[in-house]
Amino acid sequence: MSSVDSEDNRDRLRAFRLTPVSRETEERLAILVGELRRWQKAKNLVSDATLNTVWTRHVADSLQLLDHAPHAKQWLDLGSGGGFPGLVLGIRLAELGGHIDLVESNARKCAFLRHAARLTGAPVTVHTARIEDVVDDFVGKVEAVTARALAPLPLLLDWCKELLRTGVTGVFPKGQHLEAELTAAAKYWKIQSTTFPSLTDSAAAILVIGGAEKRAD
Repeated sequence: MSSVDSEDNRDRLRAFRLTPVSRETEERLAILVGELRRWQKAKNLVSDATLNTVWTRHVADSLQLLDHAPHAKQWLDLGSGGGFPGLVLGIRLAELGGHIDLVESNARKCAFLRHAARLTGAPVTVHTARIEDVVDDFVGKVEAVTARALAPLPLLLDWCKELLRTGVTGVFPKGQHLEAELTAAAKYWKIQSTTFPSLTDSAAAILVIGGAEKRAD
């Protein structure tokens, strides 16, 4: 085994210690990772610097989100990019009888998302669209909404306000600037939220929003 393969295997083992899944789901996730690496050179789906730790940086980081809306079977992922967290959640939801809608405006990335969904059998519907044009269409159709490395919290809240107003749970992975984002958002929003530490990054957190209401001017 080469040093690269050995490093990848260690990263894979660590990822599934943090976020255990069944063997079938692990095999489907391996297909996704393989396709990601194959498409990466042409499509630039994720940062090249993260490929060496793709299992913890992208797969486990995505899988952990399900624990924060454990009863949700219908999910929505905004700005799905290379499929994190949306495709990973879809692969896991296949086993749970769920479904996830992915919204991505980049047509080339959508081609990858549809291709990977077919190969993995993930219950995914890909929408090639701008978030602001379609997000309200999912009111009453989903139970949880997520977005990873997409936009500052005030903008996310603006996009998701109708979803959050109608009882959809927001599950948003955030980095080291979360407190500053919460402070900025609190000027305009009343937010019902809880913050949880990330399993994969000590500087990151998962923001779970149970409701958000725009403050009166």
